Order: sequence, then structure tokens, then C-alpha cells
Amino acid sequence: MRVIALLLGLLLPVAVSAAKLVPLDVPPLEGADINQQFGTDPAQAYMPKQAVNSPRPPVFRVDAKDPDTKPLPYYKIAPDTYFFFGNIAEVDGVNRGFNGNAGFIVTRDGVVVLDALGTPALARRMIASIRTVTKKPIRYLVISHAHPDHYYGASAFASIPGIQVVSHVGTEAYAYSPTIERSVAYRKVFLPREMKHFQAVVPDLLIGGGNPAQLTIKLGGKTFEIYDTGFHHSHGDLVMWQKEDRILWISDLAFNGRVTYIGDGHLHDMDTMQDWMKQHFPDVALMVPGHGAPQTPPFAMVASTRRYVDTLTDKMRAAIQQGQSLQDAVRQSGIQEFESWPLYELNHWINANFVYRTLEEELF
Repeated sequence: MRVIALLLGLLLPVAVSAAKLVPLDVPPLEGADINQQFGTDPAQAYMPKQAVNSPRPPVFRVDAKDPDTKPLPYYKIAPDTYFFFGNIAEVDGVNRGFNGNAGFIVTRDGVVVLDALGTPALARRMIASIRTVTKKPIRYLVISHAHPDHYYGASAFASIPGIQVVSHVGTEAYAYSPTIERSVAYRKVFLPREMKHFQAVVPDLLIGGGNPAQLTIKLGGKTFEIYDTGFHHSHGDLVMWQKEDRILWISDLAFNGRVTYIGDGHLHDMDTMQDWMKQHFPDVALMVPGHGAPQTPPFAMVASTRRYVDTLTDKMRAAIQQGQSLQDAVRQSGIQEFESWPLYELNHWINANFVYRTLEEELF
């Protein structure tokens, strides 16, 4: 482990092991409704001319009949830096799992990829897209966290000879959990072809130990610093600093143009990690979220995500102190500022339930 860390230019603590594929042979989830209320509407098809600071996300239909060799649309957002701009919607048969962002950076010695989208089929199309830009080897795949829209394409990359897959230690726990079994079964309802013979990936390099656990990759004249930002959104979250270009890939630490989901995370970690991010990266030129458009300073998406979470927390704390039941508190938890935001109706009530239960445990 020490020799590998030296060769890769890593800063411990990291755990190093061989990448593993974990088969998940589960049937489609019974009783799931195939008609998604908050899916992608193909009648609203739209592709922004540029991604950075775009006021609208794409509305992009993924044709199930398209071959895995057909490139996905992508945007150049900085020199040598490319971005896959996902739909803002829940997974359905229209977007076919393309409802999160991903990206890649080309260096003179190879490619670093950040996230793998929602299915192995989409990831293979990502690889086809990368091959339209460069024939240099794909050296690293960094998985920001193990939610399906960022992680489920990882097996397509894991099959590339010589690649190193990097993620949080929580990804390994997730790969063997009942949570992933239910998630895969759910997606098989909408994506039977793409999720057939699905395999989860346990990465080669696992980062853990809490902030500031860090892994540094030096490749082709570029430096990539990858940090453990705890459990603010999932089983374990990372951000990646593309140092020379001053680009920070923040994944789901903030959402641009949609309401966050916090039901898998730890309530207070988000504020803590946003404060850490501001202190640690004061000169960010471009911030790339896991959902919505990349953004230049002053990064309004960070402030709006925090405002939403803090407002909801204050509402739920007041409800508990007033003796309101969970049901009443959630019913009265609406936040007018965000009611028109995409996925508010899908996520807000789940978030409110989660926050109430978290605060109730803390207060009593």
C-alpha cells in the first residue's frame, strides 16, 4: 500500500485493494409505477448552447435503441475539460438514467473522469464521447458518491485495462447493502435492458477517515486533489479540486436550479462542509455540481442550497419545540421560495421527514 501510494502521489489515509465487481441479480421491484410524475418530458426537448452558467438545463431524450457506441452530447467548459450535462428529473424511460452530471479532463498522459452516470450503457456512451476527443488512455475514474445517477455506470469503466477507480469508503459498504438491491430492482422497472446483469463496483482506491482525508493524483502536468467531505449527502461524499485550472467538482454538496435531496445524508455535515470548502478553496474559478449548470463566482447555488436546508431545519426545530407531530410538521413545512423549483414536490416532503426525525433524536 505504501509503494502504491508513493507511485500515485497519494496522501493517506486511503485503502488500496483490487477493484471488485459485485453481481446484483434481483428481479424488478414489484408494484412500482412505470409512469414517473417528475421524469423527463420529451415534448420540452432543449439543449443549451453552452453549459457554464446556463439558466436552463437540457431536456434530453435517450433512445433505448441507440447503440452504446453512440457518443453522448458534451460541452467543453474549460481548456481540456469536458462536461456531460444531465436532465433534472427522476429516472424514467425517457432519460434512461441520464439525470446527473459527469465530466472528464484530458492531460498529456491520460484522462481523468469524474462520475459515471446512471447505467453501464450510458457509461459506455461516455467512453465513446471521450474517444471523439482523445485516444489517450483513461487512467482514473473518480466516483463522487454512490447514488445511482453518479455511480451505476462504473462497471463499464472498471473493464478498461489499467484504470484506477477511486471513491469513498462508503461506496464499498453501499455495494453490499440492501439499499443497493432495492435501488437496482427499482431501476429495472424502467431500464430492463440497461440494468440486466448489473454489477456494482468496489473501487481500487477508497478514501476515508473524515475530512481532511485526501488523495492527490498528479497526471500529465495536472494535479487533482480529492477530498473526503464526510456524509453530507450519501454513504460518503468526495469533492475534486482540479488545481491548476482552479475548477472544483463539488458533486452534490450544492445543487444548481433544483431542490436537494438529503434523506441519505447527515443533516449538519452540509453546512460544515460548505464552510470548509469556502475556507479551503478561496480562489475557485469554476464550480461544477452534480446537478445543474457549472457556475462561476459568486456561486449562488451554494447559498441557495444552504438557505433551503437551513430554512427547513429551522422550521422542523420550531415544530418539535411546539410539540407538533411528525405528520403535522411535514404537512406545514412548505418553503414558498422553492415551491416552483424542479423536484421540489418529489424531494421536499422526504427531506422534511428526515430533518424532523434527525432533530427529534438530537433534542430528546
